[in-house]
Amino acid sequence: MTPNSPGPDRELPPAGLPAVLAVDVGNSKTDLALVTAEGRVLGVVRGPTTSHQQVGLTEAMARFATLAEGAAGQAGRRPGVRPLARIVAYAAAGADLPSDVRLLRRAIREAGLGAEELVVNDCHAGLRAGTSRTWGVCVITGSGMNCLGVAPDGREARFDALGDVSGDWGGGGAIGLAGLAAAVRAEDGRGPSTILERTIPDYFGVARPRSLSVAMYREKIPYRRHLEISPLVFAAACQGDGVARSIVDRLADEVVAWAGAAIRRLHMQRLDPHVVLAGGVFKADDPLFYGRIRTGIEAVASAAVVRRLDSPPVVGSALIGLDRLAGEAAPPQVERRLRAELTEERLAGG
Repeated sequence: MTPNSPGPDRELPPAGLPAVLAVDVGNSKTDLALVTAEGRVLGVVRGPTTSHQQVGLTEAMARFATLAEGAAGQAGRRPGVRPLARIVAYAAAGADLPSDVRLLRRAIREAGLGAEELVVNDCHAGLRAGTSRTWGVCVITGSGMNCLGVAPDGREARFDALGDVSGDWGGGGAIGLAGLAAAVRAEDGRGPSTILERTIPDYFGVARPRSLSVAMYREKIPYRRHLEISPLVFAAACQGDGVARSIVDRLADEVVAWAGAAIRRLHMQRLDPHVVLAGGVFKADDPLFYGRIRTGIEAVASAAVVRRLDSPPVVGSALIGLDRLAGEAAPPQVERRLRAELTEERLAGG
């Protein structure tokens, strides 16, 4: 029995329950959907983060319960009646270590929102949302980076993804800091000229890069806003700025390093793995960036198919739950219906 499989002491779920309460937990928001076994979407909610790392476990579970009741209300269920679904499929940024998974699974079980609970890292949701297969590779590049590889036989390649202490570089945070550093170094003469010296301080309404650095150091401008710099770096790279392009190239090479490591560890070099690129950074429209990633990954697995995620990750959470209940990949007609109904537009309106 796997850590996320139902225990022998669990009661059978009541008849008539929706199949899946699908959850995607990011560092800034949470998406939920209540889904039937046929792929119908009964209710959707988008709310604040329920990450236990961001707000603490108690607050995270309180927020989660509130959002889940909101989705259940859309489905016409009476408030406070639990469980809400046969399975809670909970994909979370920060569910990186087995101890994280155990902690979250126990808390979700105690909340009683599902007859069964399945907790996975958000890479699982990104992968399943990005391909109709149940195997492949997902690289998430949001504020930071993470990667998951799943072989056709179910073996997994995982990474700790704990930041600097686990050898990580990349994501919107790293790009933002590298861009600001390049702007400051251009201003004081330590580095080459770059249009970032102008565009970054302009964005924040300050006179020059050093002014921005000092404002962040003194917390007059929140340090976390360095995440907002990443699009400026991509824009400069697309305008032909060599300094910005070197930063973007480094990120592309990191994506290749993560995906390539997963492919090699699972011995998939001769297969045709789908490599899903998920996360906010991949909203950038930069053909050179994606071309460099594609070339690098194809050097590892020539038949690999690189694709940017174009579905909300919570679609992957829902499919993971439906796969678990079916004991195999959800039927194609169920997947098609789910994808048609669980859209970004519906989540944004929910």
